[in-house]
Amino acid sequence: MSDISHNHHKTHGYGVYFLVWFALMTLTGITVAVAGINFGGLTIATALIIASVKTYLVLTIFMHLRSETVVFKVFIAVAMFFLIISFILLFTDYSFIVRN
Repeated sequence: MSDISHNHHKTHGYGVYFLVWFALMTLTGITVAVAGINFGGLTIATALIIASVKTYLVLTIFMHLRSETVVFKVFIAVAMFFLIISFILLFTDYSFIVRN
């Protein structure tokens, strides 16, 4: 009688969740290790790249973003766009700080 469509989320097995959890813990350990190593200007960039990989894992596996509608994916893309713009503005401002 009604044209209501039901979204059925594809669930993952416990093994996938465990592997993603293990990857997140490993990447967190790498982030801590990188913070202790002096890469110069690449230290922050390396930490942000690792954080981006962790964000991707959480969004796609734990939040089931792959099975969402297109409208929701557009909202996420717009939010990520503004986050990237914020990072660009932050690091542009940070690069002009006079260091003694």
